[in-house]
Amino acid sequence: MPCINPDGTPTESGRRMLQALKEGASTPEEVAKETGLPLFRARSGLRDMAESGFAEVKGEVYKISSKGIELIK
Repeated sequence: MPCINPDGTPTESGRRMLQALKEGASTPEEVAKETGLPLFRARSGLRDMAESGFAEVKGEVYKISSKGIELIK
């Protein structure tokens, strides 16, 4: 997973994605714009974040989970 370290924590780009979600971005396009990451990277990273429990997803709409909020405090 490109946005998750081997120890299960988010990489720097993963943290930037979580911060973007915390600040109100909710789609891969918004996260890409806020973080400066390519759209394909934002999409795959958000899927990784959801699979790891750092974000929640419904369709193409993402939000940061309580687990994700704890990580970026």
